[in-house]
Amino acid sequence: MAIAELRSTVTTTAARDTGIDLVRALCVLGVVILHSLMVGVTVTDAGPLFANASDGAAWIAPLSWVLQVMPLFFVIGGFAGYTSFRRSQQRGGTAKQFIAARIHRLVLPAVVTIGVVGVVLTLLLLNGVPADLVAIAGYRYGQPLWFLGVFLLCQVLLPLFAAAHRRAPWITIVLMVAAAVAVDAARSATGIDGIGFVNLAFVWLALQQLGFFFADGRIDSLTRRTRIVIGVAAVAGLVATFLTGIYSPDLIANINPPTASLLLVGLAHTMLLSLVRDRLAVWSTRPPPTRFRNFVTPRAMTIYLWHMPVLLAMAGVSAIFAMMTGIALPEPSSIEWWTTRPLWLATVIALTALIAFALAGIEARRIPEPTRSSGRLFTASAVGTVAIVGLLVVGTTPITAMIAVVLLIASLRLARPRHSASAAWPSRKPGTAATSTRTMQNA
Repeated sequence: MAIAELRSTVTTTAARDTGIDLVRALCVLGVVILHSLMVGVTVTDAGPLFANASDGAAWIAPLSWVLQVMPLFFVIGGFAGYTSFRRSQQRGGTAKQFIAARIHRLVLPAVVTIGVVGVVLTLLLLNGVPADLVAIAGYRYGQPLWFLGVFLLCQVLLPLFAAAHRRAPWITIVLMVAAAVAVDAARSATGIDGIGFVNLAFVWLALQQLGFFFADGRIDSLTRRTRIVIGVAAVAGLVATFLTGIYSPDLIANINPPTASLLLVGLAHTMLLSLVRDRLAVWSTRPPPTRFRNFVTPRAMTIYLWHMPVLLAMAGVSAIFAMMTGIALPEPSSIEWWTTRPLWLATVIALTALIAFALAGIEARRIPEPTRSSGRLFTASAVGTVAIVGLLVVGTTPITAMIAVVLLIASLRLARPRHSASAAWPSRKPGTAATSTRTMQNA
């Protein structure tokens, strides 16, 4: 048996990889920290002013090289999804079950968060808060939701692309990378930035596909020297694109719309992760990392969805405090502002963790029986994606939030049979249903 085949067998049958789970949890924390540093609030004669503190700031580019973890997150998403799907197939699970589980895990927490945000925005308007401030709050809240929509799309398409990976792994990923580069070239040639949003599909799907190579053992089977060379070459290529002006050295700027530079970031991160994987696996079993991982992993989507409402609430409270006391808030990026960031970050993390602890039951709910209709499952995926895209394009307002909640609930309902109870999936073999359900639910 070839090394890659042996590693593939081990990966798809062994227990969860605690090291990978820890890295994923750290990625979630990195996103919270990055977004926390991007929230800027000051009070002027005209009232509170909410802005992106990183706009025009010199510190964002170097910081983005540390905290731009989204490419790695999608690689790990591909790794975990591919592993979970293969494991489920070995136990009699189907692609429909996998897709329905992903819709359930991603959409259900969003229903709660978006619904609460919509109610809060309504209460703010009814209590006389200026409509423009409420609109800004809704806009800021909706910005990070791109991840939910794209990750939902990638996970729904995972069984299809996993099959393509098994048949023609290199052709599949090369075609997606080539498509991503072609989109960037068309955007540059025409000057139409909107073309770049096509890469919301190609870039993130390509990174998910890279995760498949990690999951089936192909990357780990490379020699240590080869992985180092590939990682260094990816970083060198990334630097070259910055020096030649092809892409911005600010990796955050390369995410909206996403550019092919993120593929190099993901490749470098993947090589590094592969190189330290064994040590990471040992370290991840120690008590502090274990407690951190065990807290974040089952609550990852809840943490992601709630950290921005927490940040916006904190910004609003800060503005109210400044107006009531007359104490000026520090100017974003100033020395005074930086001295307050440790307390700011600690408060954001603590409040978000508290909410995630309180709402842990949402993500832990049993996955209902999936529909047997491919058409209903496709419609469920499309409706869920449209709900998120609508908030991104139109903005989050009381009305759009209500519409999104209705669509997301419809998505959840469509992923189930027409007349189903909330029963767990039926097993194809004695004792396999509960195991498959737990596998899908914990991945």
